Amino acid sequence: MNSNSQSANSTDTYSQRLADIVGTAIALLTLILPVFVIAHYSSTNVQNNQQPAIQNVKGSQD
Repeated sequence: MNSNSQSANSTDTYSQRLADIVGTAIALLTLILPVFVIAHYSSTNVQNNQQPAIQNVKGSQD
């Protein structure tokens, strides 16, 4: 009965270690990925969305 408990413990240890690694990877992605995405798109939008404050409209005025 003890040998059965030992094999269950080794499987539980492997599963727990795998869960820790996956959880750490998800946590890092959750923290780091949004920062990179925001930095990438904010720098792109600043350059592309520059418009003059006043636009001259040419046409006939009555």
